[in-house]
Amino acid sequence: MDAKTGSISGGCPFHGDDSVRSLLGRTNKDWWPDALQLEILTQGGKMVDPMGEDFDYCEAFNAIDYNALKDDLTALMTDSQDWWPADYGHYGPFFIRMAWHAAGTYRTGDGRGGAGSGQQRFAPLNSWPDNGNLDKARRLLWPIKKKYGKHISWADLFILTGNVAIESMGGPTFGFGGGRKDVFEPENVYWGTEELWVDQGAETRIIPDEGKAMDNPLAAIQMGLIYVNPEGPGGNPHDPEGMARDMRETFARMAMNDEETVALTAGGHAFGKAHGMIDPETLSPAPEGGDITAQGFGWSMSEEDIAAGRITTSGIEGAWSNNPTQWGGDYFRLLFKYEYELVKSPAGANQWQPIGQSEEDMAPDARDPNKKVPTMMTTADMALKRDPEYRKISERFLNDQAALDDAFARAWYKLTHRDMGPKARYLGPEVAEEDLIWQDPVPAGTAPNEKEVATFKADVLASGLTVSELVKAAWASASTFRNSDYRGGANGARVRLAPQKDWAANDPDELAKVLAKLDELRGSMSMADAIVLAGAAAIEKAAQDGGFDVSVDVTTGRGDASEEQTDAESFEPLEPFADGFRNYLRTKATVKTEDMLVDKANLLGLSVPEMTVLLGGMRALGAVSKHAKHGNSIGVLTDRPGVLSNDFFVNLLDMGTKWSVVDDSGDEEFVGTDRASGAEKWRATRTDLVFGSNSQLRAVAEVYAEDSSKEKFVKDFVAAWTKVMDADRFDLTMAKYH
Repeated sequence: MDAKTGSISGGCPFHGDDSVRSLLGRTNKDWWPDALQLEILTQGGKMVDPMGEDFDYCEAFNAIDYNALKDDLTALMTDSQDWWPADYGHYGPFFIRMAWHAAGTYRTGDGRGGAGSGQQRFAPLNSWPDNGNLDKARRLLWPIKKKYGKHISWADLFILTGNVAIESMGGPTFGFGGGRKDVFEPENVYWGTEELWVDQGAETRIIPDEGKAMDNPLAAIQMGLIYVNPEGPGGNPHDPEGMARDMRETFARMAMNDEETVALTAGGHAFGKAHGMIDPETLSPAPEGGDITAQGFGWSMSEEDIAAGRITTSGIEGAWSNNPTQWGGDYFRLLFKYEYELVKSPAGANQWQPIGQSEEDMAPDARDPNKKVPTMMTTADMALKRDPEYRKISERFLNDQAALDDAFARAWYKLTHRDMGPKARYLGPEVAEEDLIWQDPVPAGTAPNEKEVATFKADVLASGLTVSELVKAAWASASTFRNSDYRGGANGARVRLAPQKDWAANDPDELAKVLAKLDELRGSMSMADAIVLAGAAAIEKAAQDGGFDVSVDVTTGRGDASEEQTDAESFEPLEPFADGFRNYLRTKATVKTEDMLVDKANLLGLSVPEMTVLLGGMRALGAVSKHAKHGNSIGVLTDRPGVLSNDFFVNLLDMGTKWSVVDDSGDEEFVGTDRASGAEKWRATRTDLVFGSNSQLRAVAEVYAEDSSKEKFVKDFVAAWTKVMDADRFDLTMAKYH
């Protein structure tokens, strides 16, 4: 347990049962083996976007009649439909839950999840137990999506609808940023390895008595949940310490501190109700496994039950507040006014009911406003009263409505926008002006002119710093980028700040030496530009030494972030446990190192050829970690390190070399010996040898090993390198939309 945060975390980000052999875990094919498989129709392994390659969503969004869209959404809130009537005559609470659950899958461990691409439309999320009946919310939105078409993505519409829902019930919002582009197939996200969902008895992911911690990068406490089990740890309502622990851990893994956790819980539960009126065993299958006549609907109930409000979603039944469609302080008022007793919902779920509740504090029935019913709290709600730290925050909000208003609005904005990355990616008239630290702000930079760049490059190459050192520093800066949540990257030069400057993968002593020299030489140029340009200069020299003149045309104009603009703690999850490009592995894990290489390449937005050529080039340049048994020589399959050549692939595929595992290396290190003499030639790791053992990777490696591919290798390496260096330049790519 972390003494500072109280969180329980596994030491290894990929720690888990020995059966864990892939970062993909269970797939949709595992859950729904009979579902229609469309993979055969993909082009190059990727679903073709029906909008076409030339479609510019940002441009389309900027052309929308934004006020008209919000007016239509506001009207929808009270336009109750017979096939799924609005509780209390208002869909607002339903749409808040939809938006919350679209965004709430975000986790800091790998930046995946979140609302950014509209994944709630696809399996497994469309069929998670915790997303029960949200298929109806999306169908209620279809007429509006149909009307505005290409101008509003589903991903943006989910979040904007949640905002409008809050506003329509008098609640506070902080702003809205558009720009989320839809995808049209499920993304490959590691949701876990469990064979059961939460409603099927899936084991909780934290069991302190058994020393069980939640695997990174997971965040939800059980398979099929967004956050925690509201009935208690593993469904146990009699473990208040465990309930608070689970909440603190899972919300922290979704980037929320204690105050944000309390504000979001109270703010979300100020509206609407939970549903648990009938036995969940009577429901039809979830959408992905439903009958073809259901047309994508799941969890079906009879029309009579729906009309009467006899609905089951979570299994818990009742409203939290006596005013479930009006923002205010009733949630905390009722939580602290009454003592609560444990009861069962009609569907059999554990929940808490106020003892001796007055009629004026009861909630209206969802279908009959003249009927009064008791309010309720979940075990998770009770934690805000039982846990000492949560209670302090809750009592402050109880007595200061303005503080709750501000805290909820800010936390909701963070919840629904955290996966969008820098504010430069936000579009629309309601983007909040304030720069927030979780957006990783970077001051605007000034691009150096051509003469300044040329002079700096020449000075760097004459400084005594090696090609390897310069390339490693640039990679350390830029390769933190994650295209999952658009965090990290070279802009801001946070590699010179804590915690990045001290990461073992970055060879801190060497990095400090390089950064000090670049700082001395850069003049008025930003450190962010200096680091990237120095790497470019080194690659140009390495290519020239190999007989090729190339220009590494990285962008300039980056700014330098300050310590005050950097939430150091939030960058800790970006530290590499493994970086196959630098042949770095902190310690052996149950997940294969080559799987972690592929995962890293995916987060960098690389294709298989780009991953392959980058790794081979990094090896040739000697840009590998010193934190290996044989130092910075392992994996460098060349007699001329520092020269940009295809030697790595030539020597890896050489049939004159025989490979064998090094004893006591845990199947992680290998020695290559000459077949004729038996003399040692090379040392390599799994991430090296996989390019000869895996048939697909070998096919690409063979292309780069061919005698006629030497120039192609250099050009492809430069293109892939530049892609990584410039991956986070949203200040440039989005400028035309602002």
